[in-house]
Amino acid sequence: MIFVPTKYQLQTVATGRLFDDEGWTLDDKQCDKPSMVRPVYEKKQLEVKEGACLGLYRYADWLPIKTMLNKPSEPVTYKSEALAQRLGLNNLYITFNGWWPERNARMTTCSFKEMEAYSVCARLGDDMKDKVLVVASAGNTARAFAKVCSDNGIKLLLCVPQDNINALWFDKPLNPCVKLITTERGSDYFDAINLSNVVCELEGYLAEGGAKNIARRDGMGTTMMSATTFIGRTPDFYFQAVGSGTGAIAAWEANLRFIEDGRFGTHMARLMVSQNKPFVPMYDAWRADSRVMLPYDPDQARRDAAEICAPVLSNRKPPYSLAGGLYDALKDTHGDILAVSNAEANAAKALFEETEGIDIYHAAAVATASLQQTIEKGVVKADDVVMLNITGGGEKRFQAEHEVCYLEPNHIFRIDFTKEEVEQVLAEM
Repeated sequence: MIFVPTKYQLQTVATGRLFDDEGWTLDDKQCDKPSMVRPVYEKKQLEVKEGACLGLYRYADWLPIKTMLNKPSEPVTYKSEALAQRLGLNNLYITFNGWWPERNARMTTCSFKEMEAYSVCARLGDDMKDKVLVVASAGNTARAFAKVCSDNGIKLLLCVPQDNINALWFDKPLNPCVKLITTERGSDYFDAINLSNVVCELEGYLAEGGAKNIARRDGMGTTMMSATTFIGRTPDFYFQAVGSGTGAIAAWEANLRFIEDGRFGTHMARLMVSQNKPFVPMYDAWRADSRVMLPYDPDQARRDAAEICAPVLSNRKPPYSLAGGLYDALKDTHGDILAVSNAEANAAKALFEETEGIDIYHAAAVATASLQQTIEKGVVKADDVVMLNITGGGEKRFQAEHEVCYLEPNHIFRIDFTKEEVEQVLAEM
């Protein structure tokens, strides 16, 4: 297949201004308030490409990419039977991201963060190949970017809290183009973000951009593309656990494009997102009907993050308040944020494996538990069309079938690191 780069312009959510992408645009410099920018694709109707080797690039019409990378994976959607029966649902669709060969799910990192990495790295132009891509992560995102960059020879620097590096496992040693620095034990994801921000002030390093990177959001949006094209319509409800909320924002944006497409219905899927108690800053803000995140003492946030069973959900500075962020997505879709305890998540994790036959991550279990909550409250009815985004699974199965190795940090920084220290360490790496 001959690939032609996707054609699109960017639009600022706050103002509606259309403008051209300069290659790695993350913000509209002419907008004076925080706002997402979105791609407006030339192709309004999504043509799903055929080909077993295409992975998520089957949805290239709605991905802001310049090329296709090697060994891409993709989400897989199927209609649940056993879990659906247990929950009393007639139309439960599971979008599975992970390792489950019998379902043709072949994400070797077992996480939907691969969808971010394959899209973001395919957005890199030739003029950026000499720069080092910098990614901050609480674990799964780092593993996904490491795998994709290693397989494709893309220079990458990961910034991860040291307490989370057990998530950096791989089925083979990585290309030395991938390097890892961490913040000391007791630090959290926000500390890793601070470290990455300092790195990106140095020459030769490129900030991946997080939620503001259109390729990250639209890569994650392939979960909604998978579900909607499989079902034949957009779902009534979309369930996902969130740390930043970027995946839910991506689902909302994909839903808007499907409405414009015209073949999949005119309704919005209600975004039902969940956090893991006691780390629930977005839940607290939403319950207070506040666009602005409420004050959260950093030390208390670190303690709360240390208690949750799904540490990947511990983002202290999520894209919640800005125009086009999670607050707007929830308002537009009449969505909600739910809070799930460790006990509820563990029970849901066991239930999913018992009924569907595959292990899932705690974050996906949080989403499953939140679905149970809404059914019990009568919010979700038996005949509603429900999409459950299982954002990671099959790790236990994958590791049982493969030998794994771990990525060791090139350097560990104290929380009170200085820019001069960072510059010196990187110069010696």
